[in-house]
Amino acid sequence: MTDLVSLSLRDFAAALASDSPAPGGGSASAATGAAGAALLAMAVRLTLGKEKYRDAWAELEPLASALDAARERLLGLVDEDTRAFDAIVGARRLPKESPEQKAARAKAIDDATVLATTVPNQTAFFAGEALARAPLVLEKGNPSCASDAFVGALLLGAAVDGALANVRINLPGVGDAALADGFREDAERTAAKAAVSLAAARDLARAKGLAS
Repeated sequence: MTDLVSLSLRDFAAALASDSPAPGGGSASAATGAAGAALLAMAVRLTLGKEKYRDAWAELEPLASALDAARERLLGLVDEDTRAFDAIVGARRLPKESPEQKAARAKAIDDATVLATTVPNQTAFFAGEALARAPLVLEKGNPSCASDAFVGALLLGAAVDGALANVRINLPGVGDAALADGFREDAERTAAKAAVSLAAARDLARAKGLAS
């Protein structure tokens, strides 16, 4: 499989629009999160080094590397999500003639489902971590790129929601009830934290006339 992140934006969009079920919403969520983290990093870099924003440098400087790391991790998850889905497809195609084959197939499906739940769970986590930086960027960052920072926050919020939708759709297929409960609890924590961060970013954007 061609690495999705090596495709042009046009080709990636075409891959999403094709009749293949993968790449799908999980990969799209990771890519969206990467774009959101990148926009926040841009807003930070357009603040650092500019003398009139010197008072904000100390707080914002650590965010650039943190947002870069989130962007890279999210880009990696674009392909990881599609590979995880492909693993489920491959597991379902395993032979199931004998009891041994049926047992091996069932285990392979369960393992692949856990992976396909873990990957978007990670996407939501890293997007949420980047989103948590958005209020500070909007508050202290260069006001000329406040709209870019707000777009970054919106994209990261969408990435969290999209990734968690992919977590939740896979939960019924996770055979270990305790593990499924753990995924569910992680999803709720991540969603709650992201909602707080996005609300704070939206309030700041509203105060700047960027949101209704």
